[in-house]
Amino acid sequence: MSDFFARHLGAIDSDRDELLASLGFETLDQLTEAVVPEAIRLTEDLALPAALSEFEVQQRLTALAARNNPGVPMIGLGYHATVTPPILRRMVLENPAWYTAYTPYQPEISQGRLEALANFQTMIADLTGLPVAGASLLDEGTAVAEAVALARRASRRQGAVLVDPKLLPQSLAVLRTRCAAVGVEVRVAEAGVAAALEDEDYFAVVLQLPAADGTLPGQAELVELVDRAHQAGALVITAVDLLALTLIGSAGAWGADIAVGSAQRFGVPLFYGGPHAGFIAVRSGLERQLPGRIVGLSKDADGVPAFRLALQTREQHIRREKATSNICTAQVLLAVAAGCYAVHHGPEGLTAIASAAHRSATRLAAALVAAGYELASETFFDTLTVHTPGRADAIVAAARAAGVHLRRIDADAVGVSIGEGIGEDDLAAVSAAFGASAPTQDTWGGLGDHRRQGEFLTHPVFRNYRSETELMRYLRTLADRDFALDKGMIPLGSCTLKLNPAAAMEPISYPGFAGLHPFVAAADATGYAELVEQLCDWLAEITGYDQVSLQPNAGSQGEFAGLMAIRSYHLAQGQPERVVCLIPASAHGTNAASAVLAGMRVVVVATAADGSVDLDDLRAKIAEHAERLAAVMVTYPSTHGVFEDTITEICQLVHAAGGQVYVDGANLNAMLGLARPGRFGADVSHLNLHKTFAIPHGGGGPGVGPVAVRAHLAPFLPKHPLVEAAGPQTSYGPVSAGPFGSAGVLPISWAFIALMGPDGLKLASQTAILAANYVAHRLAPYFPVLYTGASGLVAHECIVDLRELSHQTGVSVDDVAKRLIDFGFHAPTMSFPVAGTLMIEPTESESKAELDRFCDAMIAIRGEMDQVAAGQWPADDNPLHNAPHPAARVLAGEWNHPYPRDLGAFPAGFATGPVGSGGRDKYWPAVGRIDGAYGDRNLICTCAPVSAYEDQSGEL
Repeated sequence: MSDFFARHLGAIDSDRDELLASLGFETLDQLTEAVVPEAIRLTEDLALPAALSEFEVQQRLTALAARNNPGVPMIGLGYHATVTPPILRRMVLENPAWYTAYTPYQPEISQGRLEALANFQTMIADLTGLPVAGASLLDEGTAVAEAVALARRASRRQGAVLVDPKLLPQSLAVLRTRCAAVGVEVRVAEAGVAAALEDEDYFAVVLQLPAADGTLPGQAELVELVDRAHQAGALVITAVDLLALTLIGSAGAWGADIAVGSAQRFGVPLFYGGPHAGFIAVRSGLERQLPGRIVGLSKDADGVPAFRLALQTREQHIRREKATSNICTAQVLLAVAAGCYAVHHGPEGLTAIASAAHRSATRLAAALVAAGYELASETFFDTLTVHTPGRADAIVAAARAAGVHLRRIDADAVGVSIGEGIGEDDLAAVSAAFGASAPTQDTWGGLGDHRRQGEFLTHPVFRNYRSETELMRYLRTLADRDFALDKGMIPLGSCTLKLNPAAAMEPISYPGFAGLHPFVAAADATGYAELVEQLCDWLAEITGYDQVSLQPNAGSQGEFAGLMAIRSYHLAQGQPERVVCLIPASAHGTNAASAVLAGMRVVVVATAADGSVDLDDLRAKIAEHAERLAAVMVTYPSTHGVFEDTITEICQLVHAAGGQVYVDGANLNAMLGLARPGRFGADVSHLNLHKTFAIPHGGGGPGVGPVAVRAHLAPFLPKHPLVEAAGPQTSYGPVSAGPFGSAGVLPISWAFIALMGPDGLKLASQTAILAANYVAHRLAPYFPVLYTGASGLVAHECIVDLRELSHQTGVSVDDVAKRLIDFGFHAPTMSFPVAGTLMIEPTESESKAELDRFCDAMIAIRGEMDQVAAGQWPADDNPLHNAPHPAARVLAGEWNHPYPRDLGAFPAGFATGPVGSGGRDKYWPAVGRIDGAYGDRNLICTCAPVSAYEDQSGEL
């Protein structure tokens, strides 16, 4: 066993032997032979390179990064030079307290990142001038597409969407993909938006401000255009530049209904196209149509203001095919970083950065005009389009030779975009490439009639933390309020919260990976090209598929891409009627939501009593829809935590009817080196690199959801309008703005696979299966394990059933989840896929000691439930009903509960003394149990001062 295996795997040597012995096995191979059906079990080793040491992996990644040429990025197109404040890089982006957290479904232990997201939402709402903003979207291109879908829902009108001809090309391409899937026509207003509005009926108009070529229409012109669109019954969507809004005013002031964009230039590295936090903000009345997460303010059981996710009934995990979006993971870590950038700089600092970029653009413009060049517009923010008849290639080459990347628009035009940190030497190099003199203090052009009116970012959080000392303490305080993997196990079923190795995390900060613009020439990204090719090859080998695309930047987008490949295949076969997608009732909500986005009709397949797909119902549904059957979507191992031995039969039945088989890769962590979906009958899968392959969840993103396919679907993988190597030209289009999605975090998964090698990957899955079965074995006498396979064993997760106990005691699954916080744990997945249950996935990274600590906590909770059932505590006043117990409540002067304070706060007892000798500090939740319904009834999605939350009596 390599040194890295021993550090990554929680149960090794004697601990592993003890776990195996408790289950009646001597070896991991014996265990997995009993768990994994023989029909799908691999009999040969994966053909992957042998495992490397941490030092060797970092050497190789250093060499790959060095082959990229970041230069000075002045290409623009939605990606800009920015300076990441060192304190944010060190205390947020590189801090496991932030990057190892999960989506804040348990808000009592997520107050730090929820507050940081409220800061982000406030920043977006203030700058856009629209009252309600979401907690992030995946990128600007998908944000545009989500906004158009929102407008269509809200307007309840048919017709087309009218698009500004100067929309970012990648945004237009993503929009075309999404609209084509559901039959919505996209019309580009080549003769101008105003003229197009005269003739047709549109439900939405999409504008880009500033335009892709840098042009900034006048404010009066924008107001008139928005008014005309509204008179025509269309909603107006503006894709905006956040930094520009500090100078030119807000989208709300122009009358826009929806604003979208990217927060990348607020301190987030270029990362070769992602991950970056997209954003969306809407006018009042549209908030319930928003896609993705929204953070809102509520109060806890003691009346303390507290944040939580608001209006969750819009989301895919509840509404499935009727959801507002298929988004599950978004870009929380990057949204936190962008919001903290605004906290760090404040409104004056942001305005100064924007002013510096704009002034540099006007100075460069003056130099170019003096040299005889014609510019596309005299009104602009930071981007110039320069007419260069026949000279574009020579100018771009000259700039590259000087270390600057410019945009080649065509043979006769060059684009120059100025971001943060662009200095005098850079401006001089650009001028020289054009054959012009270095800029002087003379200026040309400007913002026209645009001027920001009034203050913005007025909340104290954007003014109180200007010194690094205060900001350091603020960020540390927020992090301490959260429960992440740095504090304890997060046993969320179907989520795979495993170790994110430091050796894999560190390389993403290398300048060659972090500082590269996504649209540089191929010769400047050869290191990334090799990394992408190797990672795709490795993932194909692991899964048994033939080709892989890394473009989808979330699992939800991987689902969409896979389903679009299936639809495209049927269309190419001359079978457009094949649109029915069969989905088991137990499936994750994103499956159904993604199928609808791909233009399919969802038909639900029943679940059998043992948790498997009901084959009789499947056969009936196939027979009913045989001529229209497009696909079946199944998760394997199933969402019930079992390797179903009927999976090959399911594949055969669907194929016989002309359909394709989509195997959701959410649970691939149970199959590494043990089974390959591409070889047991599946046609396509999406993978979750943020689960199986060690990319951190980041508190709700970033995610990476590659799509893997058999050869017949390979022509229909995503492509990109600006990077030919991103995908086949036979494709339907892109699904993400970046050509390789969240490319900046791909080195993590590359490193993880290289560190593990074929033997380590197999050991990881075997150890994950061992840990889950050990937990199931220990808990079975106290909580029924709902589903097992034919051998009586589970896969990599188990479901414990609380329904009968809840009926007997009145203690709900929520009570148990909140009580686990008092024991120092994040709760397992609640009520999915079965209401009233807990789904537990310990992963391969947890030690026997941590597994036992969790099991001991669950067993103790069962004892407390028994005391409630016996009448020793009232059903509405006991340690479970009142959980969690924050310090403020436990230390209050009066204690009127029928159990002692120490039992409420320290149910596992005290563990004092040095940590190395067994001492353990308690994790204190910042708040008590939060009243979610109150927050939805009184929706507040920005971080207004606490005084704004007081009721008429002046009390919270």
